[in-house]
Amino acid sequence: MSTLSRSAALVYTLLVVELLFLLTAAPGLALLLLLDRSASNVPLFALCAVPLAPAASAAVYALRRRRSDLADLRPLADFLRGYRLNVAAVVKLWVPALTVLSVLAVTLTNRAAAGIPAWWSTLLLLLAAVVLLWSANALVIASLFVFRTADIAKLAWYFLVRRPGVALGTAGILLTAGAITVLASEAVALLPASLLIAGLVLVSRPMCAEIEERFLL
Repeated sequence: MSTLSRSAALVYTLLVVELLFLLTAAPGLALLLLLDRSASNVPLFALCAVPLAPAASAAVYALRRRRSDLADLRPLADFLRGYRLNVAAVVKLWVPALTVLSVLAVTLTNRAAAGIPAWWSTLLLLLAAVVLLWSANALVIASLFVFRTADIAKLAWYFLVRRPGVALGTAGILLTAGAITVLASEAVALLPASLLIAGLVLVSRPMCAEIEERFLL
């Protein structure tokens, strides 16, 4: 198969996944784009972010099953199947993580009024970063494997330490998304969503390979 055909298959898959991601996340995105960036809106931001995880999970599922043959592309079917299979498991993990992140965000945005020292703010930022990295691991695991919710949570923590390279790559992807959001807007950050998720799938390969080798019967 030619390089051109493989490239065309990749571009087509990314475009379809991007469109489906935006459509399935639309209920939250529509409100998210209307909210001002203020501390009082943090709970609403969290509520709007709930649909993002199932949409991202379906994208992970579809991109992991991407085919190079133009005649055998099924990104729509893969995305919809991934969404149907994973939505419940992902929401069970994502909502508690969002709750923790919301509490941390409210605390940090009101640190001056609450008299929180700088060193404590730094610790809270580090905790938020760890929760985000754990959430990314949990999202990938829940998207690609069938485990109990408690086991997914444990594996996500385990691989933060076991596979620091995965965490480092994920951190780079999250920082990229965050930088785009800060420098531009949430809307602009969503445009390369399929590329960012494809990057997450790529950097998570060592973790997924070890899960397949050690934790699947």
